[in-house]
Amino acid sequence: MPRPARHVFVCTQQRPPQHPRGSCSAHGSPAVLQAFWGELQRRQAQDGVAVTSCGCLGPCGDGANVLVYPEGVLYSGVQPADVAEIFDAHLAGGRPVERLLAHASVW
Repeated sequence: MPRPARHVFVCTQQRPPQHPRGSCSAHGSPAVLQAFWGELQRRQAQDGVAVTSCGCLGPCGDGANVLVYPEGVLYSGVQPADVAEIFDAHLAGGRPVERLLAHASVW
């Protein structure tokens, strides 16, 4: 496998219900991860993009959180419906999706 140009990390952290920090899983991150994997397959983009599940990225209450490297762009509040836009704008076009960027106070 060649080295990917971009690596997407999708937080799938789980915490007990009512935990004060919340969790990305409670905000639907498993479905976001599946959407990324599905879009990766649909576009046959495996040589240029890697998608990996990961643990906590920080702003748990704002999830689902997605981190894209090498730029170090953190997205918050990502829903499955946002994945195609992230692929088009950022992963293929190099332009972060402004409306989904994590607030500057957390990243």
